[in-house]
Amino acid sequence: MPTLPPHLPRLRILADRAFLAIDRILHVEAVGGVVLLCAAIAALAWANSPWASYYDALWHASLTLGLGDAVLRIPLHAVVNDGLMTVFFLVVGMEIRREMHEGSLADLRSATLPLAAAIGGVLVPAAIFGALNHGGPGQDGWAVPMATDIAFAVGVLALLGRIVPANVRIFLLALAILDDVVAVLVIALFYSGGLQPEGLALLALGIGGVFLLQAIGVGRAWVYVVPGAAVWGGMLWLGVHPTLAGVLLGLLTPVDAFAPRGVVLDTADGALRAVTGVGTHAGSGVGDPVRRLRWAQRELLPPVVRVQAALHPWVAYGVMPIFAFANAGVAFGGVDLAHAGASTVLAGVVIGLVVGKPVGIVAASWIAVRLGWCRLPDGVTWRGVTLVGLLGGIGFTMSIFIAMLAFDDAGLLAAAKLGVLLASAIAACLGLAWALLTMRRRA
Repeated sequence: MPTLPPHLPRLRILADRAFLAIDRILHVEAVGGVVLLCAAIAALAWANSPWASYYDALWHASLTLGLGDAVLRIPLHAVVNDGLMTVFFLVVGMEIRREMHEGSLADLRSATLPLAAAIGGVLVPAAIFGALNHGGPGQDGWAVPMATDIAFAVGVLALLGRIVPANVRIFLLALAILDDVVAVLVIALFYSGGLQPEGLALLALGIGGVFLLQAIGVGRAWVYVVPGAAVWGGMLWLGVHPTLAGVLLGLLTPVDAFAPRGVVLDTADGALRAVTGVGTHAGSGVGDPVRRLRWAQRELLPPVVRVQAALHPWVAYGVMPIFAFANAGVAFGGVDLAHAGASTVLAGVVIGLVVGKPVGIVAASWIAVRLGWCRLPDGVTWRGVTLVGLLGGIGFTMSIFIAMLAFDDAGLLAAAKLGVLLASAIAACLGLAWALLTMRRRA
């Protein structure tokens, strides 16, 4: 935390310290998981209260946009799931891009273990769900128990503190990111409508606009909103779920700064010298140096780092909690397990996440190590791999999102949502219990 000047008024110092602390908290992933959990609990409480009708009315209300006689009405639920979630997928895409460039996915050797674990953690839950629902009305939901929720899983891991080695957290993050990659591919291939070639032109126009702006060195993120909107519209017109535009744009975000680092540092140094050389009352004289400082500040970091850091608080404390609040409101009285296929959907999701995830992750990791393809990272034991497997069963955000794409039947969707909530809670409790029982001695 920066040191504040001692001559400031006492109230100003307290306020600045509070704002600095809030800013630091907003960038802690574990706190975002807690906010997400609170939003889900609030939605459940409202949906099962005497005022449940107002909850349904809220998300079925329409946002009306009009210009003259042209009026467009969009349900608020669609605004959240098709609009706001695009920003969430944009951050996911940038996380994948960064990991591919300089993280755990940068080379095959370091990516082999989380890749094997992710494949096992995807195939086994999907196989369990498919076996229970084969030939039934719920068979299209086979992908629901596949994905791990990064925010929730990291939040639970943070509760354990220092008893968990740092490399276990890195392994979990890499696994969750690869889970997201698989989930994105599954959504694109299996949960999008028939492709409409007419949308390719708009999609190509948007992508071309992104490349053009990058080629001429435009570093301001807001300028990319226009070609980004064209990519989103092209995806929608093409028949692919429009939120995947976020992933595509994230993967296109540059991992290198536009300006050479030496030029940026020289510009910053010259601007600082110019500012210090201007008298205290010559306010107009600092305008140009300040603009150069702002340019240097923006160009010092690669766009993928800068934009992701800027969007993280909005996604963690805005988009994801709103999504949870809009979609986690399952009325327990409205879940009819006698409904055709509802009981097997519920069982498939719970067993797939709680049992299939840890079995798939641990088994695939053991096979990969046994065959000599990779080795366990320093500080990671099979107890740690088991912990990652258990926490992998927390599948909140992406699982609910896939369920909404998979099921048009309200009864099946309610059963799937309830299964995701139950499984995520059970997986979190099992992970905490396992870590406290097996890792406290190491700490």
